[in-house]
Amino acid sequence: MIRVVQVAARPDWRLHVRFEDGVAGVVDLRDSFRGPMTAALREEAFFRKVFVDELGAVAWPNGYDLAPDALYDKLQPAGGLERQLQGRKILPE
Repeated sequence: MIRVVQVAARPDWRLHVRFEDGVAGVVDLRDSFRGPMTAALREEAFFRKVFVDELGAVAWPNGYDLAPDALYDKLQPAGGLERQLQGRKILPE
């Protein structure tokens, strides 16, 4: 299983995530929060409380979390994929 090692909230309900294999990118979650469990995440101040939990998932203080593999897959179609290798940014073709 792939793990997230770093996450940072960005404006407009986007997250910058970095995975243990060096892959990183921005995931747009604007349309992802529906239902009572995600109501708090629709408030930008709460959304910014995002962290990486002990299992390598993206999580918030209310117990809501996002599976690392689902986030990893969202990077590819969004074109937000980058890889850090030997100090250079290499973008996929």
